[in-house]
Order: sequence, then C-alpha cells, then structure tokens
Amino acid sequence: MPESPDAFVTHDLNPAPAGLETGHHDLGRGVRLRYAIGRGPAEMTSRGTVLVLQGRNEAVEKYYETIADLNRQGFTVASFDWRGQGGSGRETFLPGIGHVGRLSHYVDDLERFLREVVMDRCPPPYAILAHSMGGLVALSATERLSPLVQRMVLTAPLVALPGSAGLRRLRSAVAGLLHGCGLGFVPLRRVRRLDAAAPIAGNVLSSDARRSERNRALQTAAPWLFVEGLSASWLWAVLRAARRLDDSDRIARLDLPTLFLLPGDDRVVSTAAAERLAWRMRSGHSIRVAGARHELLQEADRFREPALAAIEAFLAEALPRSMPLPPIDEALIGAAVVAEAATEPPGASEPVAATEAAPVSR
Repeated sequence: MPESPDAFVTHDLNPAPAGLETGHHDLGRGVRLRYAIGRGPAEMTSRGTVLVLQGRNEAVEKYYETIADLNRQGFTVASFDWRGQGGSGRETFLPGIGHVGRLSHYVDDLERFLREVVMDRCPPPYAILAHSMGGLVALSATERLSPLVQRMVLTAPLVALPGSAGLRRLRSAVAGLLHGCGLGFVPLRRVRRLDAAAPIAGNVLSSDARRSERNRALQTAAPWLFVEGLSASWLWAVLRAARRLDDSDRIARLDLPTLFLLPGDDRVVSTAAAERLAWRMRSGHSIRVAGARHELLQEADRFREPALAAIEAFLAEALPRSMPLPPIDEALIGAAVVAEAATEPPGASEPVAATEAAPVSR
C-alpha cells in the first residue's frame, strides 16, 4: 500500500507533469475521490480547464502524459479516480473488485467534483475529455453538465459492448439477478493484467510497445491502484445505462456539443454503436481513427497525435487561446504626444482675459 493516502506514483517511464497538485475530496458517507490538477508550467496562461474522465480500472497516473500534452495546448487539466478503483474509496470489503451499486453514483460524483473542486479551483470555461466508461458516465450526465460545460470529447465511449444483442441481454439478466439478490459484489468479469511477455500484437488496448510497457510498470509499482475483477452490480449498471442511450427521447436531450473519437480496431467496446449514437445526436460528431486500438490516448504517435489535434480543434472555439497584448512602444507614445501638441492653435493654451460687460442704456 502507499506510504500515505495522498501518495501518487511516479517512475522513470512515467514522470509527473509540471505543476501537478494532488489530494482527496471527501463526498461523505465514506466516499473519498483521489484527484489531481495539472496547472502546467508557471509561465502558462490557461485558456480554460479540461476535466479528464478515466475508463474502468484506470488511475490519474496513467494520464500523466496526456495531462502534459493538454498543458502544452494551454489547458489546465483536472482528473479523479472513480470510486471503486485507483486511489479512491472502495464500496465493498473486497478491494480488488471494481464495484458500484448504480451508475447514478458515478454521475453524482462527477457533478459534485465538477462543482466543488473544478469550478472552485480551476479557471473557466470548462470542457470534458472522457474515455470508455468515462464516456458512458458523461453521456448519462449530459443534462446536468450542459449548463456547466461548453464541449465534450469522448474517446472510444462505452456505448455498447461487442457481441450480439442476445449475449448482452444474457449478461444483463445474470448480473441483474445477482444484483437483485444482494450478491452484486460477486465478480463476474476478470480484468486482464498487462503481461510483459505477451506480444504487442495481442494487446487489445494499444499497439504502442513503449506506452504499454509504461502502463505495465505502473501496475507493477502500484498494484493497489488496479482491480482484478468487476462486480455483477458494476456490469448490470453499465449495461443498463448503455441500453438507455438507445432511447430516442433521451438522445434528443443530449444537446451538449460532443465529438466522438473512435478507434477503428477497437475490440473492447462497439465502435459501430458509438457511431450510430453520434449520428442520432443533433449535436454529435464522430471521427474514426483507422487502425487504432481501444486506448486512443495510449496509442502510437501516428494515431495519438491526430487525436490530440482533433481535440484541440474541437475545443478551440469554446476555449480559445488568449492572445497576448502587443508590447508598449514608449517611443511611439512620446512621438504621438509631441505631434498632438504641435497641432494646437497659437495661444490655445493661454488663459483668456476676463472683460467687463458694457452698460446697457435703457
């Protein structure tokens, strides 16, 4: 376990970005969210704040590189570990199991963190960058986020799991049965750990060997940040929330401008379902990144750099760069003063003598 509850992990392959502030935010009832705010170098002038929402079984440290990249684009960055994973509080007596009772718990946590931490400590305007499960939560929270956030970018959002509709119904039925019987904490899905000996060709998350090794080293250095399985309640909550995103009335209320960045070789979530949702949203846009795997921000540069450029371009109108004022030319100001003085008429600056009025004869 870490030496202190606020400890963040760094190593040679994963240095912390400049100006990183860390801490925990207490939500009450035993729930504490571990978070970080990346303010960037001291000389950076912020153009606004991007709130990064992680996917399942991730932690802030996994996004150190992305935080630094967004800082270079001029954004302040905030992120937090979801309850039940990373360094945030667990909801069961099994710390190795990722668990949440309802997806609404994630939605509540997101809104409170945005209002109580981000809006209190980070400069506006605000945007969201969400990955996988984080994208599902952001979509589910859109009606609450719309008054607070200007733009939203979703990378490989968990709109649906791959496989047939029948298989998804079976998964949902089994998970729902266990949840309803009070056995929601039982793990139904095992989380595969990154294996150094496994060939990169078999890695469904990223095709980049260097970033995959960095993430594996993080898991080895801080195993307490990652879970080994996902509970029945977690699976039931996710499948139920994803199914609601197929409802036309709910889609009509998704009015926040949203960009979907979709890996073309995603074997973790359904790219087709996400493209269909973006098309049905009146404010949705989608870009497919051909050949990229699920974790687009952990991918090779040939996929990752165009994605970062698309993110900045989409956010630019709402979170524009502040244009620096030109330097003051004191010599030019002096010349203007002299020129103005030269244009005054003779005697204009001399006082006018007072005269007595002549008496009026009646």
